[in-house]
Amino acid sequence: MTRTTAAPPDPAPARLSVRHWIDDRLTAAVIGTVKLLPYHRRVPAMGWFFRRVLGPLALNRRIRQNLRHVFPDMPEAEVSAICHGVADNFGRSFIELHSGPDFARRAATFEPGGPGLAALDRAHAEGRPVILVSAHFGNYDAWRSNLSARGFRVGGLYMPMTNPAANARYVATIESIARPLFPRGSEGLSDMIRFVKSGGMLGLLGDHYMAHGELVDFLGKPAWTATSAAKMALKYKALLVPLYATRNPDGLTFTIEVEEPIPHTDALTMTRALNDSASRKVMAHKGQWFWLHRRWKHAPETTAG
Repeated sequence: MTRTTAAPPDPAPARLSVRHWIDDRLTAAVIGTVKLLPYHRRVPAMGWFFRRVLGPLALNRRIRQNLRHVFPDMPEAEVSAICHGVADNFGRSFIELHSGPDFARRAATFEPGGPGLAALDRAHAEGRPVILVSAHFGNYDAWRSNLSARGFRVGGLYMPMTNPAANARYVATIESIARPLFPRGSEGLSDMIRFVKSGGMLGLLGDHYMAHGELVDFLGKPAWTATSAAKMALKYKALLVPLYATRNPDGLTFTIEVEEPIPHTDALTMTRALNDSASRKVMAHKGQWFWLHRRWKHAPETTAG
């Protein structure tokens, strides 16, 4: 089933307001203060802050709603443990992102693995395009930075923030981790397509709610899902490869796993394979997925047929 509503035009660029400026300055002050700590201390410190302060104040309600939707019979003790894990991982990922060069240097030392890594090596040698698809899981910038350090041309698609001041800071820090980057929407579309056609590896996150997508099961529940990654792979004869960076028990390092490329069939079948891959990863590490998105918005309880 496909949504038939026409896609909305790109929104007009947000204008910097006094509130935007104040919000950004407060956030920058918090980040600057935490960054006075050595890297190996600032990451767990921000995890603690998100777990103990922001979680109860602002995060846990949405996490619980999503968990109850997917796991209605989950015991309360497990729900609470996942809430703690999600907030902790979110906080660590947040400060890792804002520790760009430090984070990138560490990410470069991780040894990627998985059955699909050889396929990436071959695609790089042959100049074949690759669509890399992950999820809001672990820290997705870890694999982007790691593969870039490995010599791969890895581009990333990002969603511009509504606060212009915060967006400028955000783009600067993610560019310090790896480049190039392409803003979602018409502004970055032509550059992104040229990059893919030239044999680049484009990184996408496939677990967003997509109003104009297809209903595809995710974690056993129908969710509106973009099929654009699969369509690009088919159109440009690119490999379609799921991959993930799972946070290790030490809280600072990651296991980067590249899965086998998904066979080219049709866009819906390939998208189902991507959702199944992400679902398996989330089920294995429930506290590392960002249960904060409205992933199942406007979706029925079951898919038709």
